[in-house]
Amino acid sequence: MNGKEFLEKLKEEIHNAVVGKDDVIELLSVALLAEGHVILEGIPGVAKTTVAKSFANALGLKFSRIQLTPDLLPADILGTVYYDQRDGKFKIKKGPIFANIILADEINRAQPKTQSALLEAMQEKQVTIEGRTFPLEDPFLVIATKNPLEFEGVYNLPEAQIDRFMLHIKVGYPDKEEELTLLIRKDKGDFREVKQIFTKGQILALINQVKKVKTSEDVLHYLYEIISRTRKDERLLIGASPRAAEHLLYASKALAFLRGRDYVIPDDIKEVAVSVLAHRLIVRAEYEIEGVKSEDIVREILEEVEVPV
Repeated sequence: MNGKEFLEKLKEEIHNAVVGKDDVIELLSVALLAEGHVILEGIPGVAKTTVAKSFANALGLKFSRIQLTPDLLPADILGTVYYDQRDGKFKIKKGPIFANIILADEINRAQPKTQSALLEAMQEKQVTIEGRTFPLEDPFLVIATKNPLEFEGVYNLPEAQIDRFMLHIKVGYPDKEEELTLLIRKDKGDFREVKQIFTKGQILALINQVKKVKTSEDVLHYLYEIISRTRKDERLLIGASPRAAEHLLYASKALAFLRGRDYVIPDDIKEVAVSVLAHRLIVRAEYEIEGVKSEDIVREILEEVEVPV
């Protein structure tokens, strides 16, 4: 099975429960196959949870939803030790982090120590409980949702932690045609549960195929020039990190694979650059006041950097 066939089948199955959202499904697939993690940002009611759950169901992967709240502790996510009276032994109770796809709902509502526990698991792909280390199962994808409108009772993610997310996907309102289709299908009861159409073995095989996607030296120079420009732009306090460059490369390889190619072209980099880079960049206060956004800066850089022939 090639990447293009995989994506077409995945979209078709998810559309049994979701209207539109093709761009979100594609970027979630990019993150999964590139072994990255995702922030899904959007107001309540734009189907963030439905898309994430449908995505996991179609892939046949174990799904876990963690509703993050200010009183949630790291042990509530990672797991804890308990005493089993019947056996007279201490045992490990694994937390919801032990799944393939984790939906961390409203990640900015959790306290920093709880956020750190989740993000450490993302980075290390392992969990330590009472001195014992447990590896997390492959594939492992964290989808963290964020509501951009709420400012009370939230703990913003530090820049170092935001940098660990490969992609930042903004989920907006559906267009007129999509919303009318949604209402018509809701009225008719024309939504069905998403069924498993892939196996974990197939997903792991696809991940290995993505690693074999080639990138020419010219395209790597093009990617580096984009990253370098973010570090030199006077409007930015902080440019893209080396990890951002790696994530841009891996995401571009995954997108190329989903488009049916075994090599990266500059257009692949262009398509994922905003989602990979914008959330990592910090706009200087004097420019932010004037309405300058990191997304716009990335798009300007993409227009300016010469594309290799």
